[in-house]
Amino acid sequence: MNQSPTPPSTEDSKAAEPHEVLVSLYQSGQAIYTKAVNGFFSKWRWALVWITQIVFYGLPWLDWNSRQAVLFDLEARRFYIFGLVLYPQDLIYLAGLLVIAALALFLFTAVAGRLWCGYACPQTVYTEIFMWFEKKTEGDRSARMRLDKSELSATKFGRKTAKHSAWIAFSLWTGFTFVGYFTPIKELMLLTWALSLGPWQTFWVFFYGFATYGNAGFMREQVCKYMCPYARFQSAMFDKDTMIVTYDEKRGEPRGARSKKADPKALGLGSCVDCSLCVQVCPTGIDIRKGLQYECIGCGACIDTCDEVMEKVGYAKGLIKYSTQNGISNGWSTQQMIRRALRPRVLVYTGILAAICVALGISLYMRVPLKVDVIRDRGTLARIVEQGYIENVYRLQVMNATETKQTYAITVEGVKGVKLASESTIDVLPTELRGMAVRVQVPPDAVEPGSHPIRFGIKSTGESPHGVDEKAVFIVPR
Repeated sequence: MNQSPTPPSTEDSKAAEPHEVLVSLYQSGQAIYTKAVNGFFSKWRWALVWITQIVFYGLPWLDWNSRQAVLFDLEARRFYIFGLVLYPQDLIYLAGLLVIAALALFLFTAVAGRLWCGYACPQTVYTEIFMWFEKKTEGDRSARMRLDKSELSATKFGRKTAKHSAWIAFSLWTGFTFVGYFTPIKELMLLTWALSLGPWQTFWVFFYGFATYGNAGFMREQVCKYMCPYARFQSAMFDKDTMIVTYDEKRGEPRGARSKKADPKALGLGSCVDCSLCVQVCPTGIDIRKGLQYECIGCGACIDTCDEVMEKVGYAKGLIKYSTQNGISNGWSTQQMIRRALRPRVLVYTGILAAICVALGISLYMRVPLKVDVIRDRGTLARIVEQGYIENVYRLQVMNATETKQTYAITVEGVKGVKLASESTIDVLPTELRGMAVRVQVPPDAVEPGSHPIRFGIKSTGESPHGVDEKAVFIVPR
């Protein structure tokens, strides 16, 4: 006799149903407490910190020809760079500088990895400075960790307040200096002292100060790991002959703790004592022993601390070092790796970079500090004046790109008998744009009706003669 199947129980039905698992796509990172380190590469980093900051904070205070040496005067539409005065028409030079900077970055990356990131990038430089403030107010790594885990107290509040006060003051001074490149900094100082800053000046001082405070004080490695595009496309410029921070796995593994007197070979261990100091000093919190990672900025902090540990335990330095993948795998010497640096990619980058630098330098050297625009009067195309002369009227816009007063002589040629019927000289003050109406006449019956090309010559009469020629068209009515 057939029996009907027993319906499954409720508990069995629940067990048979698939469980829903919530997977978070975001994982909050752990705070990185970077340990201070002293060594060869650490000294180089601080040398670059001093050099870059002396240039950044000191340059706006330098004077040149009774003005600020470097000033990007957006209101007057002039850029002063020591003895060079540039105008919006000179934007090509800015484009050339950007191309040179990009190619230089590609070249240095192909040869020696992320040297820019590790030593001269503003994010790295300001993070080093902010970490110095942090160390002075809160102590080294272990002291900061204990302070953050402790309950709120007068000591903790005082240390945190001192740190953030130093950060804010330094950030505002950085914002003030940044704005000082666009507004004369001495004038900006007087306006600040009198609490008379304009709205845009105030905005940019606080905006740039806030950016410095947030990026260097809080975001730090997050900028390098998630916001900076350079970390993402650097692999396209790396190859096996690029100098990078590397861990000698053959020598270091298997890693493990041991006493200073122990023989690592007898214990079956490599040179790495697994102290994890290379992780503690890393500003991005990576373990270099896991191989090359895009988060590595090539600062060399792990090299300094590893060399210090190797020296203490009596092992040879260089377990972590600047090397290449080919150098590590093939056991090459430094000279062999340097010879491999002159490979086709590097030579191409070098050739293009040198050509652009030479072209830009020649262009700047040959640049004429005078700009002239010729605009024909469209209200009166041509007219007959005394003695039957045919006259056209033009307006000359003369820009003196020097910092001295100039007197320019104006000539015209191109048509038989053509002459100026107005003043033939114009005085233009330093860095001034001045307009002038010019009347040009041609004798009657000298040329046939129609349009005829003419050329204006504008030349300085001062100690350093220079000039330009500008084309125009003379109209003869039918």
